[in-house]
Amino acid sequence: MYRTDHRIMVVAPMPGLEPTDISITVTGERVTIQGRERGPHQHDRDLVLAQWAIGPYEGHVALPEPVEGALTNATYGNGVLVLALPKVAPGQHGVAAEIRLAPIAATRGERVGHVSRTVRPATTEEHVRQHRRRAVAIPHG
Repeated sequence: MYRTDHRIMVVAPMPGLEPTDISITVTGERVTIQGRERGPHQHDRDLVLAQWAIGPYEGHVALPEPVEGALTNATYGNGVLVLALPKVAPGQHGVAAEIRLAPIAATRGERVGHVSRTVRPATTEEHVRQHRRRAVAIPHG
């Protein structure tokens, strides 16, 4: 778990799952993550050697501060779930949320997630403009 000025980040390794197998519940100062079992047993195979567990997963994380569940961003890629939970203003309570992952756009690594705002891929022109801006901003010494 990481903390910034505006959000709390929760990172959970969950190898071997499909994104649709993952469910997340955010309730103020607590996150519950569940993942349905996957692996060799789903295709009538006999497991000979297991080097890591492939679900089921269930974890409960107590958060250091209240968060806004409805504005949570969640991504799952390469077997790792990342939650970005926005903090609520002092004295306020966050809204609870149930989160299910769904494809939002094909990207490198085929990430899927749940976002609290509209996401669209950058156009080629926007991408080039952004990299030109970065190149100009780097001082040459």
